[in-house]
Amino acid sequence: MSSEIDSIKARVEGVLPGIRKDLEDLVRIESVSADPARAGEVQRSAEAVAELFRAEKFDSVEIVSAEGGAPAVIAHKAGRAGAPTVLLYAHHDVQPENDHAEWDSPPFEPTERGDRLYARGAADDKAGIAAHLGALRVYGDDLPVNVTMFIEGEEEVGSETLPALLKEHQDKLAADVIVIADSGNWDIGVPALTTSLRGLVRADVTVRTLTHAVHSGMWGGLVPDSLMTLSRLIATLHDDAGNVAVKGLHSGPAADVEYPEERLRAESGANPGIEWIGEGPIVERLWTKPSLSITGLDAPKVEGASNTLVASARAKISMRIAPGDTTANAVQCLRSHLEAHVPWGAELTFTVVDTGEATQIEATGPAYDAARAAFTTAWDGTEPVDMGVGGSIPFIAEFLEAFPQASVLVTGVEDPDTRAHGANEGLHLAEFERVVLAEALLLHNLGALTER
Repeated sequence: MSSEIDSIKARVEGVLPGIRKDLEDLVRIESVSADPARAGEVQRSAEAVAELFRAEKFDSVEIVSAEGGAPAVIAHKAGRAGAPTVLLYAHHDVQPENDHAEWDSPPFEPTERGDRLYARGAADDKAGIAAHLGALRVYGDDLPVNVTMFIEGEEEVGSETLPALLKEHQDKLAADVIVIADSGNWDIGVPALTTSLRGLVRADVTVRTLTHAVHSGMWGGLVPDSLMTLSRLIATLHDDAGNVAVKGLHSGPAADVEYPEERLRAESGANPGIEWIGEGPIVERLWTKPSLSITGLDAPKVEGASNTLVASARAKISMRIAPGDTTANAVQCLRSHLEAHVPWGAELTFTVVDTGEATQIEATGPAYDAARAAFTTAWDGTEPVDMGVGGSIPFIAEFLEAFPQASVLVTGVEDPDTRAHGANEGLHLAEFERVVLAEALLLHNLGALTER
């Protein structure tokens, strides 16, 4: 067995230069799915991915899309007879690069500095595609498992048409094991399997106290202005300790993982004197308890504001819900809370913007054992952490619903300093090599399950 692992390691080292070049070529394509002006680039990105699979002599490669959706790539390559089928997921669309001045190098020109490769999509998630390809190239035409590639093109805009794609192509996408390469590892040198993700409810809340603005001197002291009213309503959403005060939301325990204070402050960007909100273990507050943030306000600017009572004000609420809860319950709880607490008889309008279900994975069984063994070997004896993610990847819940019999493994190439959606997104190159090795070993281990 040791000689076989050594052989796989050597082959990974051999394919890395070519995989690095392919990754850099993909990164140069500005596949920003949120920008209608770059829809052609998203299409070009899908075509480039499809061509990579054709070069690997996949049995079938096709570019598909649901009505109104972005192009995705589905490809299949047969492995050994009787072997399980493994679906490898990643996405080829990327986040907008935003202000180029905030980048230390051009966002779509891959640039190596220190131990990282910097560019938009260098990690999230074109490195996921590259990692899958690297693992497959290790085996050439002698795959230990049957492989289906599913590379989505609209993950960064919410995967709106993914349910339709899964339904339309369910037979092609059916698998025994699904590997989703869109998460990350606990730290540099410490691998992880993501086993829980919070869900999302975003809503716009408007309060109106007046039919039109009026003079603050004439009517102040009698008529409540909407900004004060909205502020009081927002203040009811948390208790004095900072816990979410909306009744009826679910909370649960988190994995027993220590999150050191120094690391927490560095990664969160919190000011030195800031106090944390909420109660309970840090990882529970981040992963398995609800959170509620105000991410936007519509109100007059301070500069140039007149002496008038503002008639209406609006806030955007971003609520993360714990694994085990549902968006239907969370929406009802939030709506009921706001309706019960809006002060002074103000008119309240509550509009749901979007939702995404939480995910809880029972990471037990042969496929997960195979993954943990592969990760431990790739990271030189360091066992993977079962970690949660405070953010939301709603499509994972859709995979679990579409393929309830499959073992779903959520992993990826990111680390705490990847800066996936910000300026200077970067891929840690040594960790990327470990990810490729881990996936190659995982395919080997999964193939070996049928030989027992």
